[in-house]
Order: sequence, then C-alpha cells, then structure tokens
Amino acid sequence: MMMELITAASEVAATAAPVVASGVNGSLTLGVAGAGAAVAIGMIGGKAVEAVGRNPGAYGNIMTLGIIGMALAEAIAIYALIIAFGGR
Repeated sequence: MMMELITAASEVAATAAPVVASGVNGSLTLGVAGAGAAVAIGMIGGKAVEAVGRNPGAYGNIMTLGIIGMALAEAIAIYALIIAFGGR
C-alpha cells in the first residue's frame, strides 16, 4: 500500500506543474508526520494500559501523563500541517 502511494505521488509530481508538485510534497510530508503521530499515540496508550494493569492505584497519575504525552505527539502532526500548507 505504501509503495503504491509513493509511486502515485511520484507520477503526479513528474507530470504536474510545480505548484501541484509542491502540494503533493506537502501532502506526503503531512502523511508521514501524521503516521508518526498515530504510532506514538498508540504506543503511549498501550503502555498506559499496561501500567494501569500493573498498578491500578496509580490510574490518575498515569492517565494525566498519558494525556499530556498524547497531546505532545499530536502537536507534531499539527506543526507538520502548518509547515506543509502554511506557505500558500
């Protein structure tokens, strides 16, 4: 699936005008940053569930730290959105 997307993006970039090609590059950048943020959020959530399973009494502290970590990971995707499409 990923190779098909990369191939399609390169074909569009090769045949399109420079403005469209820069949009494809911005979309690719945003897709990679979004995928990285999604992986990070999944890992944070999974580790939080493991931690609560080991020590249910620390649920409140673990939840607070998990939400802060997820918000920071999501901020990376928002920064990529601003960088990828902010110059237009």
